[in-house]
Amino acid sequence: MLSEQATPVVRATLPVVGGALDEITERFYAGLFAAHPELLRDLFNRGNQATGDQRKALAGSIAAFAGALLAQPEARPDVMLSRIAHKHASLGVTSAQYKVVHEHLFAAIVSVLGDAVTPEVARAWDEVYWLMANALIAIEARLYQEQGVAEGQVWQPMEVAERRTETPDTVSLVLRHVDGRPTGGFRPGQYVSVQVTLPDGARQIRQYSLSAAPGRPEWRITVKRVEGDPAGEVSSWLHAHAGVGGRVTVSAPFGDLVLPEGDGPLLLASAGIGSTPMLAMLDHLVTTGSQRRVTVVHADRTPGSHAHREELRRLVDALPQGSLHLWYEEPGTEAAGRGRAEVSTLDLPKDVTAYLCGPLPFMRAVRGDLLARGIAPAAVHYEVFGPDLWLGTEA
Repeated sequence: MLSEQATPVVRATLPVVGGALDEITERFYAGLFAAHPELLRDLFNRGNQATGDQRKALAGSIAAFAGALLAQPEARPDVMLSRIAHKHASLGVTSAQYKVVHEHLFAAIVSVLGDAVTPEVARAWDEVYWLMANALIAIEARLYQEQGVAEGQVWQPMEVAERRTETPDTVSLVLRHVDGRPTGGFRPGQYVSVQVTLPDGARQIRQYSLSAAPGRPEWRITVKRVEGDPAGEVSSWLHAHAGVGGRVTVSAPFGDLVLPEGDGPLLLASAGIGSTPMLAMLDHLVTTGSQRRVTVVHADRTPGSHAHREELRRLVDALPQGSLHLWYEEPGTEAAGRGRAEVSTLDLPKDVTAYLCGPLPFMRAVRGDLLARGIAPAAVHYEVFGPDLWLGTEA
């Protein structure tokens, strides 16, 4: 909770600070990486830095957190904080790094806003920062404890036990411990980080959903090669080099988009490679003999670009109350809808819990359709692959 002294200052200056956050975060990252180039080389996603997506996500999270403190001073935006904390934990972020971020973030604020940053304003926004940082540090400490690891020590060497081509640009990799012991448990829907050493010596990290149910002696991830400029550094490396017997460095599992307990009805809606956490959820429902009503929606470009298409059909068919609804931009001869997914046409119970994963336009459209039907906002959950550019807009 913001103090009585800081609240009116933050309220008065939020429009100015919020309006300058793009420039502030740009200068912040420039200063941070000039002082600590190892962070860009070995921790931050260089692709997201090049596109500016990470800068936008940071600006959005700061503005959303400050706005939440003002709108609901007795509450804490735990959904937003949990999502960020899980991502940080999967990267091995430590509490000491928040002090480094604070130093360079406030230097950037002063650089951009100049004399507007009076001592009173600096104290108020310092309070906002440490409320957010300390909340994240506490959540991340709990996540590390749950995984039975020391702060930031999430990494383990793993070996590729099996590789399968799913589509021309997608492969699945089955991972096992190099010493043969079983992999640890996880909750259906979670992800791991994969760290690889690139030709220039950088150790880049990306997250990949675990795409099969827990309880097996091995993990499976599914990797789509990211095209474009810049191309995906880690996905391209895995496609080129992660053969059977090869080794990669993998984190413990994290992620808060997880299959809920109970027997309530579910909607699992995905597009493109966003189907991967849904596959783990469906696999778990099948292996545990679930009787839940499960509606599965998936959208893709073509049937041939839909990774794990036949596996998805088998899993849904194995559920007594499962139904599958497919949409393709070019369905060909496939029995599927054409164009974007239309959940507004589906028979969904009012108490459905929805899980969304895919490109932001897809998730925004599906969420909008669900809210228009009277589904409660709190019942709609999502996972973003990459920086969360939806922060502050989903309430």
